[in-house]
Order: sequence, then structure tokens, then C-alpha cells
Amino acid sequence: MTQGAGPADRGGRGRRIILWRHGQTSWNVERRFQGTTDVELTETGVGQARRAARLLASLKPDAIVASDLRRAARTAAELAALTGLEVALDEGLRETYAGVWQGLTHDEIIARYGEEYGAWKRGEAVRRGGGELETEVADRAAPVVLRHADKLPENGTLVVTSHGGTIRTTIGRLLGLEPQHWESLGGLSNCCWSVLGEGARGWRLLEHNAGTLPEPVLGDDD
Repeated sequence: MTQGAGPADRGGRGRRIILWRHGQTSWNVERRFQGTTDVELTETGVGQARRAARLLASLKPDAIVASDLRRAARTAAELAALTGLEVALDEGLRETYAGVWQGLTHDEIIARYGEEYGAWKRGEAVRRGGGELETEVADRAAPVVLRHADKLPENGTLVVTSHGGTIRTTIGRLLGLEPQHWESLGGLSNCCWSVLGEGARGWRLLEHNAGTLPEPVLGDDD
């Protein structure tokens, strides 16, 4: 989903927020729920981050903020190396805490917690594994993004390096969507990103899951 827009089209101060998902981890490949578990990037994930960083550097970002979990911080470091920007790490951008679901494979979750999983997919407020509600994730992550966006110069660009579930809830909150509709945004493939632009009536989704030819979405929000 791509919609071109320059600073004049965006209105307001013309700020832009790029929400960038981390590179591949071994748990992504195994379809294992990561949540707040601190899993490293694979070699493939590092390569994805380097490739994506070259593309994002061409957008001349003004600031980078990232989740402090290693898979996100390592991804953001690739962009920092190209741009010379420092990465501000913030635990508010971590992935959804999912209690007993964390470490389980997709099949194991469905086998053990099928009713809970089904309710979540129907858009009901569910504490997956006894963890956070999606609205609680948005409550902690969206203010971090907005706080850093408020520091941008006119027409400035912020890169937020985070996690699939956290990015989706943050986008939903910033667009003013009702939580039961956040699922309609779909997931992000590893090291792909979404772009929000500032319009006259608030934030608008300009691009979603951009950065590559279509690839499977392997993540906690799948």
C-alpha cells in the first residue's frame, strides 16, 4: 500500500514517522512467540537490516528511536552507522508481553490456548498468556513515538525501530482507529516498515509493509 506524498501534501509541520520492524530472528523462523524475550538477530536478519538501512538512509532521517530489545537495537544500529545519528533506546517500544505464550510455537499456542487465540483474532480484548492488552501496548508505545516526533524540525523524519505487534498498535492509535479494527492493518515482514505522514487532520498512513517484494509475515502479530 503506497501513496506518494511530499511535505506540501502532508500539511501541518510535514513531519514523517517511519515505523521499522526488526530483522529476522531464529524464533521468527520457528514461528515461536517472542514477546519481550530478548532474542538476537540471525545472520539473515543482520543482512536484512543492512539492506533496509541503505534504503532508509536515503530518506535522510533526523532521529532514530528503538526498542531496547537486542533484535530492534541491533537493527537500528545499522541505520545509525550510515547516518551518524545516535539511537535513543526506550523500553516503551518493546513487543507485547505475552506471559506463558512466550517461547511457544504457533501450533503449541493453538493447541493449548485455542479459545484465547480465537478471541484475540476476533478483535476481543485478550491478555494473551496473561500478558498485556493491545491497548496497553499502545498506551506505552504511542507516547514515546509522539514525544520524539515533537522534537523534529519542520518536514523532519523520525525512524522508530520496534516490533510487529507494537508497530501495529501504535499505528492504530495514531490513526485514531478503534482497537477492534487494528487487526485490519496486517503484519510487517522482517525489516519492512510503514510510513505515517502528518496531514491537516492528523497522521495518515502513507505506506504499509514497504521495503521489499512481498514476503511471509513471521511474527507475534501473525
